[in-house]
Amino acid sequence: MKKLMNAFSLNMLADLPAQPLFEEIKLEGVRIELADGFESTVGHPDTADVYTNVIGMKVPCVRSTVSLKKGDVAIIGQYRGPRLPEGAKQLPEGATIQWLRMTV
Repeated sequence: MKKLMNAFSLNMLADLPAQPLFEEIKLEGVRIELADGFESTVGHPDTADVYTNVIGMKVPCVRSTVSLKKGDVAIIGQYRGPRLPEGAKQLPEGATIQWLRMTV
C-alpha cells in the first residue's frame, strides 16, 4: 500500500545503499495514486487537515516510524511557505505543496 508522507529522511530507508527515484506529480496525479487507499504517515494534525482539504480525501494524522523497502512507493507532499498557523485547515496565502512520487 502506498504511503502518504509530509517529509522524507534517509532514516526511512530500511536498506542502504538505495537509490530512491523522485518524480514530481500534479495534484490530480496524487488523487489518482491514492484513490485505491493509502497509509498516512503525516505526523502533524494541522498538516493532515491541510492535506485533507487540498487533496479532497481524509488524511489521518498518524505518528509512526516509516521503514521503506525496495519497491515501496510513497507520495510526499513537500510544504513550501510560512510556518502553518496553529489550527490551520487551508494553505496560507503564498504557500504551496510540491507533490513527489518516490519509488525505492
